[in-house]
Amino acid sequence: MDEESGRAMSSEYMPWAKSRSHARYNLATSGMANLSIAELPVNLDDLELSGPSSYGYEQLQQALAAKCGVAPECVVAANGTSMANHLAMAAIVEPGSEVLIEFPTYELILSTARYLGAEVKRFPRAIEAGFALDPSAIERVVTPRTRLIVLTNLHNPSSALTGEETMGEVGRIARKVGSKVLVDEVYLDAAFDAASRSAFHLGEEFVVTSSLTKVYGLSGLRCGWILAEPELARRMWRLNDLFGVIPAHCAERLSVIALAHLDRIAAKSKTLLDANRIALNRFLDSCERLIAPRLEWGTTAFPRLVHGAVEDLCSLLREKYETTVVPGRYFEMPDHFRIGLGGEAGTLIEGLARLGAAIAELSG
Repeated sequence: MDEESGRAMSSEYMPWAKSRSHARYNLATSGMANLSIAELPVNLDDLELSGPSSYGYEQLQQALAAKCGVAPECVVAANGTSMANHLAMAAIVEPGSEVLIEFPTYELILSTARYLGAEVKRFPRAIEAGFALDPSAIERVVTPRTRLIVLTNLHNPSSALTGEETMGEVGRIARKVGSKVLVDEVYLDAAFDAASRSAFHLGEEFVVTSSLTKVYGLSGLRCGWILAEPELARRMWRLNDLFGVIPAHCAERLSVIALAHLDRIAAKSKTLLDANRIALNRFLDSCERLIAPRLEWGTTAFPRLVHGAVEDLCSLLREKYETTVVPGRYFEMPDHFRIGLGGEAGTLIEGLARLGAAIAELSG
């Protein structure tokens, strides 16, 4: 944090995620286990080191547009969802702009807004309501100065789903004050058949970000994107000249192949998540020291520890039980922690057993 300006100059969460989250039983993941290249039908003839990618590789633009049901000129390719969020916010927000962000939220969203010099205000998503999005909470804090409203769907960290009707209400609020709405939809596909269409289809006030990372296990491709009306999309392409310049063409071509086989990859993810969700909900039912909505979809849960300190639990888990979860302090809720259920079933089941043993030990 820059003490003089109050601006965030780095993420607090990412150093922990990169250097402290790994363990034999890793429940600190947020997406599906990584696919290997052997799981994609790739031939060397499909790849090339360099290609025409100055402002979008045409085949990738077309594939992303087809997936999202939009015109190619509305698609801005980005290096993962984090860069997509950065580009989207930087193209809309100026220093001093009023930005409304959900609470709790993904730490990197909050840090990016503060890095850009935004004046950040918050609206709550209550655990008592299963972290459901309540448009009236936004209406209570929105002002004519509001430049951007930011939320996640599925919600990170709880996996709460926001339906189209509720999202439309958010759009109505934004239109009244001339604000944009940025929706990070990187987890939305993890609702599978229950997922609503992208918020981008609800009006020009919506800007949407996503990637192939979380639901499809394709983090190595860094295939992210932004959906925005064409003029704003062009502004984001030009802004990216300061950051990405030219993307890795091999990753672009691999992304085109992955998008052509996304239904098969999604089916694999759904099968694993359906089984892991049953195991997680069964664990939550058996653990009276945790309070959490039962999951219906998604890749993460966000329980509250009733007795004891989460930081003590995380230390005990790592040091004695070779297991990690994400401390809730990274979501500004230190009595919570996030559990990921996108890993292999055996890892999740054993990790949950060790989590239960650590909770019992901590509670005496």
